[in-house]
Amino acid sequence: MYLVQLWASDLNDTKKEFTTREDIAIVLISQYVANMVRFLVDSYNKPIPAILEIPSKDHPYDPAHDSVLSRVKYLFSTESVASERR
Repeated sequence: MYLVQLWASDLNDTKKEFTTREDIAIVLISQYVANMVRFLVDSYNKPIPAILEIPSKDHPYDPAHDSVLSRVKYLFSTESVASERR
């Protein structure tokens, strides 16, 4: 497990590094830090490594900003609409 302390200016390069390595399956990022680079987190669409947002000690978790939860809600709402059409 890699623990990395980052400055906001380094987040883009670090995200590229960790999402292209073959020995990493899950990238954990605090939601507070993910919000600093929301455009990068939301644009990432590969299944492995998965980018998961976790709460931090100093900032509460907000499910409305969680990219994975947003995608799951979208998929279930699309499935619901498709199943009602059958």
